[in-house]
Amino acid sequence: MVDSRGIARRGLLIRHLVLPNNIAGTDRFVEWVARELGPDTAVNVMAQYRPEHRAFEYPEIARRLTGEEWRQALTWARAAGLSNLV
Repeated sequence: MVDSRGIARRGLLIRHLVLPNNIAGTDRFVEWVARELGPDTAVNVMAQYRPEHRAFEYPEIARRLTGEEWRQALTWARAAGLSNLV
């Protein structure tokens, strides 16, 4: 719930960091949220991943997201029925 200024007063907001190569399982995550918590659950699908420190030792996560990976994550969220993407 937000007040008249748009400030959250209570409720649930899930933040999910999308990783390269779908390592975070974004496709499965959004389906689970929609099914178990409901399609109106507020979900912040984040594209801010930056490989740092030892991430470069793992080729699957040694790079930033591509635009296509980001668009695919949002497509999966909408296809799962999530309607409150923030």
